[in-house]
Amino acid sequence: MNSKTTFSDYIRRIGEFIAEPAHSETAFNSLALELFTLQFEHNHPYRRLCDARGAAPDTVSDWTEIPAMPTAAFKEWEVTSIPPNRRAIVFHSSGTSNQTPSRHFHDPESLALYILSIKPWFALNVLSDATSRDDHAHRFALLTPPPWLSPNSSLTRMLETVRIAFGSPDSQWIGTLDSAGAWSINTDLAIKLLDESIATEHPLILLGTAFSFVHLIDHLDDIDREYDLPPGSRVMETGGYKGRSRELPKVELHRLISQRLGIPQDQIIREYGMSELSSQAYASAANLKSEISDSKNFQLSTQTNSQPFHFPPWARARIVSPETGQEVAEGETGLIRVVDLANVRSVAAIQTEDLGVRRGDGFELLGRAALAEPRGCSRMTD
Repeated sequence: MNSKTTFSDYIRRIGEFIAEPAHSETAFNSLALELFTLQFEHNHPYRRLCDARGAAPDTVSDWTEIPAMPTAAFKEWEVTSIPPNRRAIVFHSSGTSNQTPSRHFHDPESLALYILSIKPWFALNVLSDATSRDDHAHRFALLTPPPWLSPNSSLTRMLETVRIAFGSPDSQWIGTLDSAGAWSINTDLAIKLLDESIATEHPLILLGTAFSFVHLIDHLDDIDREYDLPPGSRVMETGGYKGRSRELPKVELHRLISQRLGIPQDQIIREYGMSELSSQAYASAANLKSEISDSKNFQLSTQTNSQPFHFPPWARARIVSPETGQEVAEGETGLIRVVDLANVRSVAAIQTEDLGVRRGDGFELLGRAALAEPRGCSRMTD
């Protein structure tokens, strides 16, 4: 890399890479190594980690060799190359209220890249084959508070991004904050949107956390109401429960969503993201059919109702052994490690505390590793 290369130069090139119709492994590797050099030189906490592991730009030749920063480090240090006077926003992790949150800082340029990277992968996985009033404006029911009520939530910023890019003017936030500052939903407004969708025969796309859907389902159960939403309606759910509602296995949650809203289970999309990352992974029928070429994996995933998650072409997930740090074999369990090229001003390589099973070039999410702190968008508070 030219020593005069700047973060602005890199952001421009990764933006071009995201926009390309095809994404070569050679280009991914080149961009990953370029970003590693920038972060090694300018991100001081990360530099200390690399020095301790004996890794440097002149010794790392492949993206799989880039040292990964544990998510716990984001709680202890300011893992960023952005000086304090350039920090436009900070996203916090959403653990329990007595935990120190992770912090992911953005400046205006990196925030613009974050917003850019959200849209194409969301559109492919959530909106693929969806119908709308005018072929591009979809009616969203957003089951989280809006970003002006939860400004440090990366999820609310993500949902605001897709609302602006793809939502119709009558899309609405039905999430709110309760008296303790925890996320809740306005059930009266939810019923109003569901009734309007039925009356107008316009599809409705519901986006929210797992615990928000449990609250909605429980309310529909309390008032003995079931819907058969118009074709093209679908759900995107993310996160866990973490004490904000009763906990349900994913299979049961999706069954109840389908029963109460009349949305086919293959139209329920799962999202995997975290504040420390800039890109999101999805488990969706559209993604499964387009990304998985191994018919055996496809059959296994559909039969277990556990479609694998896939990140976009500018991010890679590896399932690694917690003992050796090496990638596990197909079908084996390990910790999820992500290299996200849109994570420009923090660290591209992130070691999560989540367990996954390797499924081709995707992964099946199992949950948190033992002794890891509970977290998830369902626990976001002030």
